Amino acid sequence: MAALTTIDLSSLPKIASGKVRDLFNLPDPNALLFVASDRLSAFDVVMTNGIPNKGAILTLISAHWFRVLSERIPNLRTHFLSLDVPDGVTPSEAGVIKNRSMQVRKLEVLKIEAIVRGYITGSAWKEYQTKGTVHGLSMPAGMQLSQKFPKAIYTPSTKADAGAHDENIHPDDAWKEIGDRETAKKVEELALTIYNTAAEYAEERGIIIADTKFEFAKDPEGNIYLVDEVLTPDSSRFWPKGGYVLGKEQDSFDKQYVRNWLIKEGLKAKEGVAIPEDIVQATSDKYKDAFYKLTGETFEHAAAKN
Repeated sequence: MAALTTIDLSSLPKIASGKVRDLFNLPDPNALLFVASDRLSAFDVVMTNGIPNKGAILTLISAHWFRVLSERIPNLRTHFLSLDVPDGVTPSEAGVIKNRSMQVRKLEVLKIEAIVRGYITGSAWKEYQTKGTVHGLSMPAGMQLSQKFPKAIYTPSTKADAGAHDENIHPDDAWKEIGDRETAKKVEELALTIYNTAAEYAEERGIIIADTKFEFAKDPEGNIYLVDEVLTPDSSRFWPKGGYVLGKEQDSFDKQYVRNWLIKEGLKAKEGVAIPEDIVQATSDKYKDAFYKLTGETFEHAAAKN
């Protein structure tokens, strides 16, 4: 099966196109259609080819998490409405977007990437090695690569426009991006609550969530909603619990595999890169493994049910 990297619907107007997802207006003025393509981005660059079924895997994992988190966190608000294909879409288009689209509430997205880290790795490890801090926050001395933090930490970044890079910011400065201190504090508390809840759920199923990125939005009354994709292999580092070894890089069920290949080949942040078929297949397998561990069913079975 070929990867679906371009999505156009004659029946619905496209209002935005991101690195992975396309956004369409719906007849309901209070809702939008969120469609995940098979595009893959790494280091803020979109690869020229994609990962077959990746968009559907991300969508169904997100829908799973929206349900799980809503059951476990009282009064959690999310933008998720339905996985149903909306009325008015042509039969051929319905076949294209089935399992990779969700109807969501139309909200004002906050300009912050709400990153939560449970383990030290990636850019956090690099900063710690040189400064002893993570996002400017003091950390215990003597930490090792992939070590669990004493408690999860909130390390936000700016939400850059297309073509620009997100910038790490100190948690105390997040309000400047959001607009007010009260909302910023609510976002921080909610991000940590969601991470801790999800981390416990995932660990029971054999996955360590090393870190993840959330996005939030608000309605006209100022209520905060969890939006976008949630706890997917695109937005998170998923490590196999059974293979965890302190002090080394971990195997993972996410796009870190592609990032590692890009670095090895000297292609980090380069435009126009095509992923080789063996890397495509291995990445697809990792995403499907994560899906199975988190949901308890194969992607193929879940897709056939909807």
